[in-house]
Amino acid sequence: MSKAPQKVMVVFGTRPEAIKVAPLILALKNDPRFQLCTVSTGQHREMLWPILDWFDIKPDHTLDVMAPKQPLAFLSGKLLAGLHTLMEAEQPDVVMVQGDTTTAFMAALTAYYGYDYYVRNESGKRHHIQIAHIEAGLRTYDNYAPFPEEVNRRLIGHIANWHFAPTATAAEALFKEGITQNVFITGNPVIDALHLTVERIGDGATPNLPAELTEDVLSKPYILITGHRRESYGEGFEHICKAIAKLSKRYPQQIFIYPVHLNQHVQEPVRAMLGNLPNVILTQPLDYPAFVQVMRRAHIILTDSGGLQEEGPALGKPVLVMREVTERPEGIMAGTCRLIGTSEKGIFDNVSDLLDNPATYTKMAHAVNPYGDGLATQRILNLLAGEGSRTNTFTPAYNKA
Repeated sequence: MSKAPQKVMVVFGTRPEAIKVAPLILALKNDPRFQLCTVSTGQHREMLWPILDWFDIKPDHTLDVMAPKQPLAFLSGKLLAGLHTLMEAEQPDVVMVQGDTTTAFMAALTAYYGYDYYVRNESGKRHHIQIAHIEAGLRTYDNYAPFPEEVNRRLIGHIANWHFAPTATAAEALFKEGITQNVFITGNPVIDALHLTVERIGDGATPNLPAELTEDVLSKPYILITGHRRESYGEGFEHICKAIAKLSKRYPQQIFIYPVHLNQHVQEPVRAMLGNLPNVILTQPLDYPAFVQVMRRAHIILTDSGGLQEEGPALGKPVLVMREVTERPEGIMAGTCRLIGTSEKGIFDNVSDLLDNPATYTKMAHAVNPYGDGLATQRILNLLAGEGSRTNTFTPAYNKA
């Protein structure tokens, strides 16, 4: 008698989540061991749908939870209520969440709370929804950097049933917190998504680039910049913009491309301080394939993003991380990323170092990516289906810088 497929509900709501779960959704859809249900919470709206279109993903359910300037508590309440209704109706065996967003934490919490609800309302029938946490174990050990992500992911870790850690360092962090059951090192599916996108572009799929990013611009050396962290709002972004302005004047032949996050805490200082500089190109946020294309051709990546700390090394790009702490120390250890903070001087000095010293640049560009090999998705599904960890563990070979 064949085993009934596990019903897996994948919940996502932000652009980074959609990118990282896309390979899992595509694989689940075609794997007879599983029955798939997808939920988009809409935590990112404008930025989310182009990702889903690119990967040809149509959510089974969509929530409408966003409102201008709403507190996180309001967002959390809407997510709990909306996700409970869907989980009650769908009765999944596993709820899969990715990373550390409010969507991820509330989806995990809803699944956990559902245990009590279903016991009380089904005459004692136990329907224990298991929680699978993708990208488990990332830590900065600072509850406010990043906020609220650090606390979100720590709390998910303590209620999840499956912990798919991208690296050995992440798995070790879980063990230190007493989380030792069903902890697996799989690599990060963001690398799988990157490989899929590069392959599609290579097969002739054309990214939708904005008019400012002409072939003439992209054929020259440029620095790709992204920034969106809450902890940098205000003074942090002022320092970042001052450093970029100073660099643009020090290196007038160097182009700086900055797709600006839609949040007004980012838009206002960036456009006010960088909008009139001749060698700084500000664009609207790029959809994922366009961003991958721009990232592939960049000389240096300057960012506060978590995902870019993983994607940049996979493309051989030195990554300068504008944060005080990072939950991804492996890139620093491998030498492909450098943690530079958000001070004007720190940013200016580190970018200048890479521009002025070819040997330093080459050493970073040639460091080995410690975050994945494109096989994380298959490992995760195999483990969920009951296969052992011996053949489903990511073990990168890289030398510490």
